Amino acid sequence: MRYFESIRKEYTILLRSIPSMVIAAFVLSVVLMNLLAGRELYRSDYFCLNCGLALSWVSFLCMDCICKRFGARAAARVSFFAMAVNVFCAILFWLLMQTPGRWAGYYAANDPAVGEMIHAGIDATFAGAWYIVVGSSVALMASSVVNAFANQWIGERSDNGKYSGFALRSLVSTCLAQFVDNFVFSAMVSHVFFGWTWTQVLICSITSMIIELAFEAVFSPLGYRVSKSWEKDNVGESYIDYLSEAHAGANA
Repeated sequence: MRYFESIRKEYTILLRSIPSMVIAAFVLSVVLMNLLAGRELYRSDYFCLNCGLALSWVSFLCMDCICKRFGARAAARVSFFAMAVNVFCAILFWLLMQTPGRWAGYYAANDPAVGEMIHAGIDATFAGAWYIVVGSSVALMASSVVNAFANQWIGERSDNGKYSGFALRSLVSTCLAQFVDNFVFSAMVSHVFFGWTWTQVLICSITSMIIELAFEAVFSPLGYRVSKSWEKDNVGESYIDYLSEAHAGANA
């Protein structure tokens, strides 16, 4: 019980310490990624990109900012929180899609049969598939841990306090974590349920990682300015003090 109470206390302090807009952007990007993952952005004989790709860089940029200021442990914990919210939303969407009401698109159709098709299609989109939720959750957990601890490990050895140091730790950790995220999801979902070959899984993982890394490179200056402003304004001092006290208590 003491362990769970310490987790609850840490989450309470952490979520109060990180600016609410960052938490909101993080959680919203994860929920929307899961919702958009079922729609193709591009498909060929070798690989397929889904629309969730357009938002995945947001969560990783948020993680980089959090890791820079609060550490890898905090970044991983916020990722798990976002994953829990995503699972809750997926269950809520599924339950609401079981109700007898119809979408507005049904009434806008000229033919009732067409309206039923529109209604069923939107229902299926929001209800989602259990394997997509499970696959995206496992992929997020694995990639979050890789991103957070790789970011911190690189930062401890090469972060000089300038943008170059932030960019190095951010881009390398994102490269590793995005590959893990794409590979785990493709292996668990696309390979098992959509019949992808391992060649397709590997190519998709690499190409998606390159695209997401490009987004990260474009927006990393923004992440650097955000993290530096947190340091300047002593944002999250209570959580940093809490970790220091907890570490001192563990070593006593």
